[in-house]
Amino acid sequence: MSSPDPLQLPLPPVVPGPVPGPAPPPVVDPHSDDELLLRDHSDDDLEYADTVQSGLEHVLCTEQNDCLTLDEAMEFAFKSVNHSGEPNSFHEAMQCPPGEREKWYKAAADEIQSLIENGTFELVQLPPGRKAIGSRWVFRVKHNPDGSIERYKARLVAKGFAQHPGFDFTETFAPTPKWAALRAVLAIAALEDLELESVDISSAYLNGELEEEVYMHQPEGFVEKGNDWYWRLLKSLYGLKQAGRCWHKKLNEVLELLGFRRTVCEHSIWIFQRGDVRIIIPVFIDDMTIAAKSKQDVQKVKDDLKAHFKLRDLGPTSWLLLGVEIKRERSQRILTLSQRQYILDLLERFNLTDCNPVTTPIDPSVRLSSSMSPQSPEEVEEMRSIPYLQAVGALMYLAIATCPDISYTVGVLARFSKNPGPHHWKAVKHLFRYLKGTLDYKLTYSPTSSPELFTTYTDADHAGNPDNGRSTSGHIVMMGTGAISWSSRLQGIVALSTTEAEYVAATSAGQEILWLRNLFTELGYKFNSSSTLYIDNRSALSVAKNPEHHGRMKHLDLRFYWLRNEVEKGTITMVHLPTEEMPADIMTKALGRLKVGEMVDMLGLRN
Repeated sequence: MSSPDPLQLPLPPVVPGPVPGPAPPPVVDPHSDDELLLRDHSDDDLEYADTVQSGLEHVLCTEQNDCLTLDEAMEFAFKSVNHSGEPNSFHEAMQCPPGEREKWYKAAADEIQSLIENGTFELVQLPPGRKAIGSRWVFRVKHNPDGSIERYKARLVAKGFAQHPGFDFTETFAPTPKWAALRAVLAIAALEDLELESVDISSAYLNGELEEEVYMHQPEGFVEKGNDWYWRLLKSLYGLKQAGRCWHKKLNEVLELLGFRRTVCEHSIWIFQRGDVRIIIPVFIDDMTIAAKSKQDVQKVKDDLKAHFKLRDLGPTSWLLLGVEIKRERSQRILTLSQRQYILDLLERFNLTDCNPVTTPIDPSVRLSSSMSPQSPEEVEEMRSIPYLQAVGALMYLAIATCPDISYTVGVLARFSKNPGPHHWKAVKHLFRYLKGTLDYKLTYSPTSSPELFTTYTDADHAGNPDNGRSTSGHIVMMGTGAISWSSRLQGIVALSTTEAEYVAATSAGQEILWLRNLFTELGYKFNSSSTLYIDNRSALSVAKNPEHHGRMKHLDLRFYWLRNEVEKGTITMVHLPTEEMPADIMTKALGRLKVGEMVDMLGLRN
């Protein structure tokens, strides 16, 4: 049986109903209409996953609650991470004051209407032997940049955690762009003075077409014909395990129909090339950024997309993903990225708004180790009320997106997430104090005199980890004046010498170079010469060119000699750079105040 005519959709009276169990929300864009599955954009994946896990463990391991169903456990976990004051269910929304209740009801009714107009479902009776999954409402207040209320929004979400593999879903993978790729496209737009505009695909996931049979209980507050009738989903719905994959498949079909080609090395970027016209579109779920030389080309893409999707034209790009602000000075070909408001929100969230700023992300006189972790149950209990994991998870988003200067510090702090102690928490607060003093720093892209499209720097700190003796690898990829890619991580092996540690770090940087060369090649750029990799260790430089220092390197795994092959082929040229001029130094160790200031400037972080 098909769904009712949109004009005859019955809107039931406001009667409180049973509270449905929730589905856990993924990370979303605060400026998107579609991904209303998260309460606070400052909560990232790491924080959310661990909070949910701890909530579930508390519920399922407590004697008086050992008979909770999965739905009840997920309800508990969902509420444990939702503190926004917005209703958790349709039942709660209908208990709000009359004026607010009407707005929530209208938002829910609009959502049902859009599902009907989209042909998302048909009303049927459940076939024998099939089980239906549940659904829940997710409500959110949308705000304008000045903090005023824009509108009330409701999203119907399927309880995808009740799906069974092989029956109502198979493949679930859907790509999202790497931050390095996004920053590379933005740097191109800055250096070449490209037009940069954004569009938001409304109800993006609802455009994906389901290949499996999925049945769902009717949503609370909008039940037709009785509870023995169910929705058979014809198109994907938020919360379904395969929803992201279905949407990405549909988007790729449409863009290929319009003449775009998906890049092989980054499946969330599409490129259109025809004559002198080149259009680049990176897509993060439903948020599309269009980079082109002329406004006419950008508008043509928008018009073509409107023929296939309902979308909102956001105009010139001013926000990128989760709270990353973009500003441009077109006359000087400058583009900046910053997360100032996100940092302010974090300071308020962790009660550090009035803290005194410091000039280093981590105190160079303190060497954190696991010996500083609690050693007794009493000490563990004292740290239980400290939001260490939440703070590190929130800081990690900054380190990944726009703040390369804190990458090393966040990586060190993350090592102690399982059992943090007072000294580790003090280091977290020290980092917040550093962020307080660097609120106005912006990652800045502008032209330089360098003949290369990008340059790479690599460094290592031999045996810097006091717990296991492992070294830290770090690399920075610069494009114009700003960093587009960076990394700071412990090496997977224990290096027996500084030469070995530096060489292993250089190998990792070389992998990033080849990926970026492939990406830029697919975007229409030609490389007629090798890419430069700067290193501050002459011994490692010699090993990368020739089989020297055999006694130090004979035990290395064969995979590390890949770098020497690339140097021989002429893909990568390694050049020595003095340590005092090495911007990757800040990715491998704690530095003093003056050195941090120099490194920040080298990374393109400008006040």
